[in-house]
Amino acid sequence: MTADLVMAVDQGTSSTRAIVYDRMWSEVASASRSLTTAHPRPGWAEQDPEAILGSVVDVVADVLADVGGPSRIAALGIDNQGETVVAWDPSSGAALGPAILWSCRRSQPIVDRVAGAGHGPAIRALTGLPLDAYFSASKMRWMLEQMPDVAGAAAAGRLAIGTVDAWLTARLGPRPQTDPSTASRTQLFELGSLAWSARLGRWWDVPLDVLPAVVPSVGDLGTVSHPAWGGSLPLRAMLCDQQAALFGQGGFRPGLIKATLGTGVFVLANAGPMVPEAPEGILVTVAWTDAEGNPTYALDGGAFSAGALLDWLHEALDLIDDPVALDHLAAQADDAAGVCILPALAGLGAPWWEPNARVVISGLSPVAGRANVARAAIDAIAQRTADIVEALNAGAAGSRVPLRVDGGLTASRLLVERLADILGRPVAVAAASESTALGVGLMAAVGAGRLTEREASGVASTARRVLPRLAERERLAQRTSWRTFVRRAVELAEPAGDLIS
Repeated sequence: MTADLVMAVDQGTSSTRAIVYDRMWSEVASASRSLTTAHPRPGWAEQDPEAILGSVVDVVADVLADVGGPSRIAALGIDNQGETVVAWDPSSGAALGPAILWSCRRSQPIVDRVAGAGHGPAIRALTGLPLDAYFSASKMRWMLEQMPDVAGAAAAGRLAIGTVDAWLTARLGPRPQTDPSTASRTQLFELGSLAWSARLGRWWDVPLDVLPAVVPSVGDLGTVSHPAWGGSLPLRAMLCDQQAALFGQGGFRPGLIKATLGTGVFVLANAGPMVPEAPEGILVTVAWTDAEGNPTYALDGGAFSAGALLDWLHEALDLIDDPVALDHLAAQADDAAGVCILPALAGLGAPWWEPNARVVISGLSPVAGRANVARAAIDAIAQRTADIVEALNAGAAGSRVPLRVDGGLTASRLLVERLADILGRPVAVAAASESTALGVGLMAAVGAGRLTEREASGVASTARRVLPRLAERERLAQRTSWRTFVRRAVELAEPAGDLIS
């Protein structure tokens, strides 16, 4: 058979998806598997590494069966959930404990310790990232200190630690490897040199020899295989998920901004080939590198709780209906009736960076019902997205440029409308149901020489464009009120304390 198809594997937090595209970038096969997140203690979030691996094996096997086997696949791209960390024994391949998720706060005491040693400014200068438990290095150090199997493996010289892409390539490929876009999320990788840093390893007390090899984001990255697949697949792209979504939104050009509205909200803007100066509260990260290792950088900001907030309000508190039916419930109310929600299940990310912030629901009164709470939840997600976009605009696009959005929450028409109103700028919803998968698929085609970056960026399209309707005076009043609420809500938070004990 002719190798005429491109496969994308999107390994995310809530699920793993595989999509196969034809030459016209139409989906010809797809499969997905849900993943379960455990929260054994407040602030903790973890998954089973074997379940992550098994989900990838299963979805790839499913789509290969639909298209006629691995001989049809000309290129495979894999994206991963970013800062999540796995430790394993490289001799046996066995995981040494749970995967510690990007949203997990258990390593905050280690972050505080590094901050107390005065390393924060230097780490920010080298990595583009502030000190926060969101990033991988503190999670790795926590594993070494708090997981006996990891400490024992390190003492015996048989330890490997890496992000999910490294775990997958360790088990499915010839060696563990990661790309610069994901490595740049660890706080162990220097933006300028595009390499693991001895200084950063020393400050975080993480040995660099346990980390995976760093390979370009695109190109000949080897092959991956599993007995269930009936053959090997040519790996031609590896990316962090949000960078893949940026490319899937046509983000080849500097200045383009996208927001992915999913478990969290993640906003990225292409910043070009040189390390940019970041506006206050905004991160600098690697977007991707080409096959020769030449980088494209991005400005980045994330709100850690979006879809996760809706799930929590539904499952834990029963305050809203199923998030899928959120619009129907929220439409029953004209407004939030004074209810405000701070979506801080995992602290407050960009541009506030308040790790001890917690969810606050204020303004409840006898006139506020479940529909008003639903409206307040939608407003909270829109406001947090606006926080990031407005902060990022100092170094990216202007307000007349549409914000491109993708992700599961874009199914909420009310959320997209409120986002346009609160930002005062058009919002363009991606046509692709899975921009992240499309992005890593397009990158795989670039890595296989089937497309140029410019040609790939032209594949992205929008399903609809929403214009702002709110008067500017009212928009500014709502933004001012929101910022006041956030400051007061953050003041209510007590320090998280020692999450280890």
